[in-house]
Amino acid sequence: MALACLLLGLMIGSFLNVVIHRLPQMMQRDWRAQCAELNGTTPPDEEPLSLATPRSRCPNCGHMISALENIPILSWLVLRGRCKGCRAPISARYPLVEAATGLLSAYAGWHFGYGLAAAGAMLFIWSMIALTFIDFDTQLLPDDITLPLLWAGLLVNIGGGYTDLKSAVIGVIAGYLALWCVYWGFKLTTGKEGMGYGDFKLLAAIGAWLGWEMLPLTILLSSMVGAVVGISLIVFTRHGRDTPIPFGPYLAAAGIIALFWGRPLTQAYLQ
Repeated sequence: MALACLLLGLMIGSFLNVVIHRLPQMMQRDWRAQCAELNGTTPPDEEPLSLATPRSRCPNCGHMISALENIPILSWLVLRGRCKGCRAPISARYPLVEAATGLLSAYAGWHFGYGLAAAGAMLFIWSMIALTFIDFDTQLLPDDITLPLLWAGLLVNIGGGYTDLKSAVIGVIAGYLALWCVYWGFKLTTGKEGMGYGDFKLLAAIGAWLGWEMLPLTILLSSMVGAVVGISLIVFTRHGRDTPIPFGPYLAAAGIIALFWGRPLTQAYLQ
């Protein structure tokens, strides 16, 4: 069963690479169309784009990716990280996303027992991986992922999947308001926006899945990791202090940690 979860995760990881690449482009097209409608102009004529069409292709030469070139991890290794058509380099991030998705899916199956709880955990993990890399690339956390994830968490917990429904509802409210208060406190103090509204929705979604009890741990872990990474970027890469750093990836990583080990970590701290 662990092998089945691993293979499923690898295939989903390949699809997540498409989501990470295309969903922000689809959002930008939608925004342009809305702006054109408001201005009474004709939106630009562009090739149809969705998560299913057109087929994946090399951005450098346009070479269409065949099924044999799209096998998770293996194809990248066989091609030695280069396009078959023009030999342009293919980012190592593609197999890394696939490997991370596969390994975490296999662990979720083993940890939760290959039932509905494992299936829900995998859905949670897949969403977190997609949000992590979209936020890294664009500093966006799409509502198309965060809001369905929030409602799915409440639905899963109607029967007490990962917490009771009362805790999940309070988790949504507390998760959103916690970062909302931080946002406005920072803005009123400095006159700057410290984070985006997508971060509020992401923490609310984590609260919907794991309950309000896991929110302090999630916020603490994400803040610690974010601080370490931010300071490291400033010290070692001369990252500008005024250059924004996305917070969503650290929330997502903390959410996955809390999913697997949140309650033991919280109990160990309290004891």
